[in-house]
Amino acid sequence: MAGIIGLRGTGEFNTDFRPKNYRELFTLLEPNGSAPLNALLAMSQSEATDDPEFKNFRDELPARTMQINMGSGAAAGVTALTVDAGGDLSFVVPGTIIIVERTGEVMRASANGASAGANILTVTRNISGTTLTILDNDKLFIAGHASKEGDDVPNPISFDPTVASNFTQIFRTSYQVTGTLDNTHRRTGDAEDEFSTKALKLHMSDIERAMFHGIKHEDTTTLGSTAQPMRFTGGLASQVTSNVLAGASQSTANQITEDEFDRFLIESVFAFGSKEKIAFVGAKVAGHLQKFGKSRWAPTQVEGSYGVNFTRYQTMAGDLLVHLHPQFRQIPDQENQMVILDFPYLRYRHMQNRDTQLLMNRQAPGVDAKHHEYLTECGLEMLQEKVHSKVTDWQTTT
Repeated sequence: MAGIIGLRGTGEFNTDFRPKNYRELFTLLEPNGSAPLNALLAMSQSEATDDPEFKNFRDELPARTMQINMGSGAAAGVTALTVDAGGDLSFVVPGTIIIVERTGEVMRASANGASAGANILTVTRNISGTTLTILDNDKLFIAGHASKEGDDVPNPISFDPTVASNFTQIFRTSYQVTGTLDNTHRRTGDAEDEFSTKALKLHMSDIERAMFHGIKHEDTTTLGSTAQPMRFTGGLASQVTSNVLAGASQSTANQITEDEFDRFLIESVFAFGSKEKIAFVGAKVAGHLQKFGKSRWAPTQVEGSYGVNFTRYQTMAGDLLVHLHPQFRQIPDQENQMVILDFPYLRYRHMQNRDTQLLMNRQAPGVDAKHHEYLTECGLEMLQEKVHSKVTDWQTTT
């Protein structure tokens, strides 16, 4: 099958895949286990960091929109227009063309928006001689620039990227086998091998949960110190904030209809980034999607994609590869949740020389036991935020 956008390889964990560490070994053995996100991250880009706080720059073209803030509106002759704070007034320079979305009125700016003060937009109104009026809350958008013949160069405009960061978190899972147990015959097999496998599963499960539910924080007082701080990595739930469809805020509480979900896909989920995204869902959300699929989407099973099984839902806006996440069954209230990820904009970051490893013989001298541990220092880097989405509190549909 064709590869999934953002993931390397042919699309399978096969015999040619050589794990470099215990994290990749786990995904090879159990790609559909408790940590499918990590299984996919193992097949995407990962990068070492030499600092526990890693940063990236996020940049995007602005919407360049504004909204009128004048209680009585503005008649055709009013040329000083007050707009809401927080809009894109800084992108207005003399010559900027501005259009009123509701009426189609075309205006031309005659002064810098950023220097006008008090969120004032100074314009020449009704280009081409119309006499249209403006109402409170009318939406405006910038539509180019118009200069006269021989005019001077227009005033410059610019916008800066934002800086996002996250921390690596130290995950540790240990297990112990006493000398007596190590030499006891067990029908279930070697105790050390069994405990090692179970500890690795728990370790990867811990990382998976942190990458969904963790919050970025550095503690230098209560839990740590200035010299030895304790760091927590931020997860998807706290980082995905722009594109959220909350069932609790719908007109019928906790109910999202097929039409509402379709609009969310078109207007938010696939408005930015790739046209193929991966959706991790809880059991109830899977049921809602299956109900939609029976009537219109005709979902088809995608077997063995990078070792993780998906169901593909094809829509006009793009394709969702849906996976019923096992941990969404285990964690309370996660059955109503959905997290939609664009993998080219996610990266697994690990402290250099601190990716998942098995550290042997951690026991103190004189202890009659073998004490080993899995240790990982890692975090999740989100290169862009608006390409990811989530659905919360989706309990019913129609």
